[in-house]
Amino acid sequence: MTEPTALPWPVGSHNRSDGDLLALTATGDTAAFSALYDRVAPWVFGLVRRILRNPAQSEEVTQEVMIDVWRTATRYDAERGSAHSWILTIAHRRAVDRVRSEQASADRTDLAGARSAEVDFDQVADTVSTRLEAEQVRRCLGSLTELQRESIELAYYNGYTYPEVAQQLGAKLPTIKARMRDGLIRLRDCLGSTKGERP
Repeated sequence: MTEPTALPWPVGSHNRSDGDLLALTATGDTAAFSALYDRVAPWVFGLVRRILRNPAQSEEVTQEVMIDVWRTATRYDAERGSAHSWILTIAHRRAVDRVRSEQASADRTDLAGARSAEVDFDQVADTVSTRLEAEQVRRCLGSLTELQRESIELAYYNGYTYPEVAQQLGAKLPTIKARMRDGLIRLRDCLGSTKGERP
């Protein structure tokens, strides 16, 4: 493995091995941890950077890895591998966890955004459609004669029967039927032409 270029931390040279420094770190020796940090942090950063590709996130994860090393140094077992490999294994695991976490977060955001967009679009479309239709009906009702409009409103909005509409308006039943028929034809024509004008 070649040492990464453009390192964010200085690389110090120490006489002790990584294993010795890690063993001393496990006892709470901050000077040993500082020396270990200077030695391995560039390697950790290089590995993490290759996985994450984002420099800022790579620095964050490198810091997290080194904090893990400080906290878990007592778990290192020299018989199971070198200190360097143990630290890079922690780095690899942390970097992969960050990738998975970022991907899961992006997936959740995309899914929530898609659901929100669908719901919002449907709600807005329904509201606009309903308002446009109500406005068109009002406009078309305004184009009818007073008797036609009153007859249709009583029948369709208030639920009156033809005889009840005739009684309410004091007109003969055949007159009301004729006015409503003519009014509904005009209303249908008006609504048809208005829909044709809609973009």
